[in-house]
Order: sequence, then structure tokens, then C-alpha cells
Amino acid sequence: MAERILGKTLATVSLSVALASVTVKSSGCCSIPACRNSFLSCGFHLNSNIMSSSNGAKENSHNKARTSPYPGSKVQRSQVPNEKVGWFVEWQDYNPVEYTAVSVLAGPRWADPQISESNFFPKFNEKDGHVERKSQNGLYEIENGRPRNPAGRTGLIGRGLLGRWGPNHAADPIITRWKRDRSGNKITHPVSGKNILQFVAIKRKDCGEWAIPGGMVDPGEKISATLKREFGEEALNSLQKSSAEKRELEEQLHKLFSQEHLVIYKGYVDDPRNTDNAWMETEAVNYHDETGEIMDNLTLEAGDDAGKVKWVDISDQLQLYASHSQFIKLVAEKRDAHWSENSDAECRGL
Repeated sequence: MAERILGKTLATVSLSVALASVTVKSSGCCSIPACRNSFLSCGFHLNSNIMSSSNGAKENSHNKARTSPYPGSKVQRSQVPNEKVGWFVEWQDYNPVEYTAVSVLAGPRWADPQISESNFFPKFNEKDGHVERKSQNGLYEIENGRPRNPAGRTGLIGRGLLGRWGPNHAADPIITRWKRDRSGNKITHPVSGKNILQFVAIKRKDCGEWAIPGGMVDPGEKISATLKREFGEEALNSLQKSSAEKRELEEQLHKLFSQEHLVIYKGYVDDPRNTDNAWMETEAVNYHDETGEIMDNLTLEAGDDAGKVKWVDISDQLQLYASHSQFIKLVAEKRDAHWSENSDAECRGL
């Protein structure tokens, strides 16, 4: 009993410290807790699993991970009300649905075996061979042999579409440039007076939502390699290029990914694929082409998991997959670019 309480305390303290470790300035008008290491939004508090905006209103920051039907299926999650998301809230009648997709149970190389398999001994909260099982938000609890989602209940146990028990690590390259007129001058927004930033967006084949390109980190792969590989596959269709085209493409990608960059976010993502036992975490990194010359030599072409790809103006009107809108907002803040026509929104945080 004492060990379990200690474990819960360590997990809470570790995640709390990770979520509150950095502060960023919002357009020079106010300070907001950093989302770089936060759960999903700047006002998230572990002990209540909610976020509070500056006007005092509260909303749950664990929404997409509770949506039904589960992606790619007809499975309906058990409903989890806002006040019962957090594990610290007693809920004896909690009865989540169990679901792991057939594609995961088939045992592809990117997926773990079932917990019940006799030869499977995962090392949770640490590097397990080439598989990274540490969370970017600190320690997570293990309950009955299964890792427990640090953000709270989702209404579904098992792994759903996710391959790994516990954290499933991804990388999201945010490629940006300034919007320019035909003469090459930066275009400013008529209301905010700030320069307009653009980023490369893809339309996902699986759900039809627009998103940042990105994908899963392969076992033993460096994040920098994942970022470059995923951008090439989804935004430049590198998998379908000839050997000569791939060599030329690699040269341009090397220039792009050698540019100054900013780590925008590292941690848990409110993803519709998340379950009580498996969840998405990502590292979102912004590579900025200041002059636009590098991207002028690269032709956008959707490939792999992307159905479409295009440059998109950054603003608060964006509706993107999972937590991607929040990541893009942080990029706009870091680059001092246009985000909203409402000056109050600039100070409100996420």
C-alpha cells in the first residue's frame, strides 16, 4: 500500500514539474505557462485535469481522447464526464470498453505483444532496448500490469490503433515561411499589423483533417531523422521518387533541416486514438525558411499518409487535427507573427 501511494506521489510530482517548467511570452502583453512541456494547454493542472482561461471559465483539456466512435471503428467509448477524468477521483463503477484494433493484434513490427503473453516483459518508464517507454511528462503509473494514461480516463482500455503500451512517440516538423507579395515583400495583417506566417499542412487520409506532417519515431531512430523523413514522405512524396530524384531531394532537405529551429512542444497529445493504456506523445519542432529560397526549390506533393498538401496562412481560424492548432499558435508567438484579429485573444493563451 505504501509503495503504491509513493508511486502515485512520484508520478504526480514528476508530471507537475514537467508541465510547469517553462514560461513563454504571449505577444508582449502577458505571460502564460509554457505549453512546450505542458499537457495540452497553458492552464492545465494535473490535480484537477482541467484548464482555466483568464476569464475564469473552466473547460476540460482531455476532449479528443474521449470522442466516439473510436477512429477507424464503430466502437463507442464509455462516457467519462469532465469531473471524473482524473484518476484521483474515486469511481468504483467505471467500466471502460476494451478495444485493440485487429491491425495491432496481428503483430506488426511496430506493435507490442499483448500484456498477457508469457514472453513479454516490458520495462515501463525506461528505455526498453531500442523502444523508448519513458514519457516526456515524467513517471506514469502501472496498474494491474498496464500503464495508465497520465492525463486521465478515456472510456476505453487496450491499445486501440496504437502499437505501444504506454507512450507512443511521434515527431511533428512545422515548416514555416513568411507570406510575401509578388515583389517579395512580407505581407502584414491589416488588423494586427504583424507579418503573416505560413506553414506546410497535409490533409490526413485516415480522418480527412488538416494537420502538421509527422509520424512515429522508429525504435532507435533520432528525432531529427524522424522529422526529416516524415516531412519528405508526406509533404514531398519522397517514397515514390526515383533514385536520382531522391538524391536531389535529400540535398534540399539537408539545407532545410540544417536551418535554425525551435522546439515548440514536447509531451502528451490529446489524440482521438488515445486509450487508458496507450497514448500519443510528440516533439514538435519548427524549421523556419526565413527567405523562402529553400522551399522555392521544393515542390510540395502529397505522399504516404497524406491526401493533400499546401501552404496555409497561420491564424486563430485554423481547425487542425489533435493538438496541432495549439502547436501552431506557439510558433506564431515565438516568431512574433499574426495570430488573431482580437488583441485580447493574444493575451488569453491557449
